[in-house]
Amino acid sequence: MTSERVPPLVLVRGPEELLAERAVTSVLAELRHTAPDLEIVRIGGAAYQPGDLVVHTSPSLFGGNKAVVVDGLDEASDELLDDLTRYLAAPADDVTLVVTHGGGQRGKRVLDLLVKGRARVFECPLIKTDRDKVDFVANEFRRQGRKATPEAVRALVEALGRDVRELASAVSQLVADTDGVVDDRLVEIYHGGKVEATGFRVADAAVAGQAGEALRLLRHAIATGVDPVPIVAVLASQLRQLVKVGSAGPAGRGGSQQLAKQLGMAPWQVDKARRALGHWDADGLGRAIQAVAAADVEVKGGGRDPVYAVERVILTITRARSSVG
Repeated sequence: MTSERVPPLVLVRGPEELLAERAVTSVLAELRHTAPDLEIVRIGGAAYQPGDLVVHTSPSLFGGNKAVVVDGLDEASDELLDDLTRYLAAPADDVTLVVTHGGGQRGKRVLDLLVKGRARVFECPLIKTDRDKVDFVANEFRRQGRKATPEAVRALVEALGRDVRELASAVSQLVADTDGVVDDRLVEIYHGGKVEATGFRVADAAVAGQAGEALRLLRHAIATGVDPVPIVAVLASQLRQLVKVGSAGPAGRGGSQQLAKQLGMAPWQVDKARRALGHWDADGLGRAIQAVAAADVEVKGGGRDPVYAVERVILTITRARSSVG
């Protein structure tokens, strides 16, 4: 018989691979808790051989518990979909079927059958927006029993925000290597030299109108091997945030929490944009955004000197900002 706590059907759906992998791992660990000799079989949706599901879910001569994990139902062949449909009409008593689905309409009939069969469902939505990433990092620290300041969470997202797996790994490293509350000083020590962190420091100085500081940070970044492309990308992102918050009204009306949720940003990003907007007008933002768009083309091969292109756009941004206030 299968574990009393895990039902015979489990569905892990959503495009965030890290969350999906964790969900599957947690289910298998829960099964092993009551069945240490658990047999695990994994079936790939895209590489399925007709009849494999029947073979792996058939009763074993030696008995015992079995978990069959079907990875990638959204990429499943017609044969696998047919075999799953037949299996779900009469699931085996001694098998736990775990199915992962990354999204889309492929395999919807099987999804409906799993839900109808009262499968345990794990939702794994994409961690995409800055707000999502901030929430993810904060939850990672809580999950590992450590406290982290909001500034530390923010700094970690700024340093490694493009990669959810790297964010999770960074939290684990900080938890393992340090004691007490994790603050932004510790994050700076471990991750301050990352490309994204450097880009954010350059962008913060430029948006604040600090031309000398922005250029100094840029030249240091280039000297240490940072490519101009991600720096321009962060400049563009910072300006887009100003536009998004500004479009909500003068300096962005509404509470930070409410507006952050609406815009897909973190509350601290809304607050920072509000503070910056006091020194910007629509014309200045327009000039800055056009300059960043031109620089983006140049650093990606459209110009002769990518570094000069970034220096020029920094000066354009700081001048546009300085025209107000």
